[in-house]
Amino acid sequence: MHSQTCTGAVIAGMDYATLKALKPSEFTEAADGYRSVSSMADHAYASAESQITTRLRGGLKGKAVEAAVEQLLLLAQNFHYTQVECGLAATSLNALAASLTTAKSKLDAALSDAEAAKFSVGADGSVSYPPAGEEKDGKLPDGGTVSGSAKGKPSGNVIDPTKDANDLSAALERQAANIHPNPNFGKAVEIANRIAQAVAEATEADAQWAPRLRKLKADDDLVVSEEDWADVQADTCQVQSGAKDYLAHIKPPPPKGSGPTLNAEWWNGLSAQEREAYITLQPASVGAMNGLPAEVRDSANRTVLAETHGAYRTELNGIPKEPQPKYHYVQRGRAWMREETDEWSAWSKKYEDRKAHLKDRLNGMEAIQARFDNTGARGLPQAYLLGFDAEANHDGRVILANGNPDTADHTSIFVPGTKTTLGSIEDEAAKSDALWREAHAMVPGQTVSTITWFDYDAPRSAKPGDSGDVVPEAVHDKYAQKAAPTLREFLDGAEAAHQAARGDSAHTTLIGHSYGSTVIGDTAKYRSEYADTWADPLPVEDVIAVGSPGMQADRAGDLGFQPKHVWAMEGGGDDNFVTGGGRLVGLGDNWTIPTDESFGANKMHSDSPGHGNFWDEQEGKPSISLSNQAAVIAGLYEEVELDRKASH
Repeated sequence: MHSQTCTGAVIAGMDYATLKALKPSEFTEAADGYRSVSSMADHAYASAESQITTRLRGGLKGKAVEAAVEQLLLLAQNFHYTQVECGLAATSLNALAASLTTAKSKLDAALSDAEAAKFSVGADGSVSYPPAGEEKDGKLPDGGTVSGSAKGKPSGNVIDPTKDANDLSAALERQAANIHPNPNFGKAVEIANRIAQAVAEATEADAQWAPRLRKLKADDDLVVSEEDWADVQADTCQVQSGAKDYLAHIKPPPPKGSGPTLNAEWWNGLSAQEREAYITLQPASVGAMNGLPAEVRDSANRTVLAETHGAYRTELNGIPKEPQPKYHYVQRGRAWMREETDEWSAWSKKYEDRKAHLKDRLNGMEAIQARFDNTGARGLPQAYLLGFDAEANHDGRVILANGNPDTADHTSIFVPGTKTTLGSIEDEAAKSDALWREAHAMVPGQTVSTITWFDYDAPRSAKPGDSGDVVPEAVHDKYAQKAAPTLREFLDGAEAAHQAARGDSAHTTLIGHSYGSTVIGDTAKYRSEYADTWADPLPVEDVIAVGSPGMQADRAGDLGFQPKHVWAMEGGGDDNFVTGGGRLVGLGDNWTIPTDESFGANKMHSDSPGHGNFWDEQEGKPSISLSNQAAVIAGLYEEVELDRKASH
């Protein structure tokens, strides 16, 4: 791709003659061309990454198939890069066209007024006016020619923003016009100034956008590198800074926290071109907006993911190698002591923590990309990235769906517990993968979507990286309280998007593992700013608490749930430590946890040997714990193996 040719004569310089002959529609037509390429690349990206790979993996096996899939995935990345860069080019050209259209309209209006006054405009933009006024010695005051100034009246904020200078210029022009014997003089000066100002505005737009458009070009190879994606991020920032006025003419999105209904209304009120501009220039904002279609959020968030991964990998590659040796021995009295070398200590102080942080975030990003690449493997459907931010909530933000929740018959939302970070998201997403496989197999002919929702600051060990079982921060629900409004809005947004796509509600199951169930409890009690009352039930049919230390309630009914649609299970081993510890510290109300008979929920049978084994599969066969959760997701309640029925 090479965008600099699109600006044509404008890049060669802007003057009166060029602006007069300019057709801004040529730029919008070029933008349409880039938009068309971007759209085709987007379709090709989806086809190469999901549809073709799914068919290959579904019908064929062997090394040759995997080699072909690998090449398709590389091709898909090329298409994705093309889609994003062409989108930037299209938006840049539209922004340039908007600026030039404004300048051209001002010029055309000035020329129309000149024609009406029977003035003539020269090739250099000067204005000639005829004799007029009171006769003196039998002769009308002579006509003449004036050249305008962008600084003159009417003053604008274009070339010279200094108010005093413009005021002085305007005052002098008014004085000259008032004393000039030819009344056409003042009008001619005013028109000439308008012409000069229009040319100045067009020149400024040219100077602003020409270098940005020239920069939007790809390397002359077929490999999309991390540096290329990092460059896309820089390109986006450049285009953003130049397109503020262009975006200002588009209806702005509702303030954050306005609710999914208003978000959807705003999005539906935009034209296709305006939507593309926002996805191109504000992908992180669009990707985070609850109530928007899953496909829109996925497209925006994949761009953020690719750009962030490129920037982080480039930064990591730029960190100098760790000096060696790390230690040396020095004599202290009669003893020899091992100490860090000065070189290593200096490197560690400057780079060690940042390197560890970058590697953690990159591990998470690569796990997300691996899930995209695994579409079709073991039957997995296309994945949708409904939320992504590498630095949100201290530990990152990931909302990843198997299958499109907007069109699914059955949807589950899984909320992970303590110690979850972006770097550990692979383990949490694998649980949703297992749930999808089992639930999908139970309802042939129906569609299932399973979502991993990690959009909160999860409690973790007091020391980052500590692998101990004790998590001091999890003894209270302050993290759950903070997460509640975020989860509530996501649930309402998912419901709104499904209603918009299908006109009905999906059968939705909300699953909380460990502290994730505490998050669900506080979410059920949260009073939404856009809901009528705090008691509005969550837009879900079933709730499953897995290895729960407590849900901040005595009974299921206290959370607004029907007990028969609340399910709980516990495991052995270290799960007893978690559930028992939650009871002791009061994460339940009055030391009650969901598996207690007094809570009133269905107690599901579990064969999990530990706190993290509720989603185990052995040789492709699900554990009882996994199968029971999948049956609830599929709405097959009679197939759930129970230890105790809910009290009614």
